[in-house]
Amino acid sequence: MSSGTEAHKPRIRVVAAAMFDAEGRVLIAERPAGKHMAGRWEFPGGKIGEAEPEERALVRELREELGVEVLESRPFMRLSHEYEDRHVELSMWLVERFTGVPRGLDGQRLKWVLPRQLDDEDILEADRPFVEALQRLDTQRFETQDR
Repeated sequence: MSSGTEAHKPRIRVVAAAMFDAEGRVLIAERPAGKHMAGRWEFPGGKIGEAEPEERALVRELREELGVEVLESRPFMRLSHEYEDRHVELSMWLVERFTGVPRGLDGQRLKWVLPRQLDDEDILEADRPFVEALQRLDTQRFETQDR
């Protein structure tokens, strides 16, 4: 018999970014110590505030976490994932242009990885479908336009 705890799992809305460098590598971030699933890797982003539009959350999170300003982005993929203790609804955005050099402002490590090499990283289960989709994506169009 169910204890009823399934219905009481927190529902968390999250926005994630696929940011590419000029070599077609995508940025991933390590979850900092003290956070849920610390030490695992994920795409940068964070929680969406109550009634906050996704794009605004993306811009805010990347400014707060990485110190970059998003200039152009578009929705890419949505998914839901059930963890034992929470239900996560994720929305990944392709960040097509940004200014600044990403830095781990929350103390998190950052790493640029070719999409085909993401399988070698300890990526969160919820982000795995993003990995597969990004591996199919032609990243050539993300080449830097500031020549």
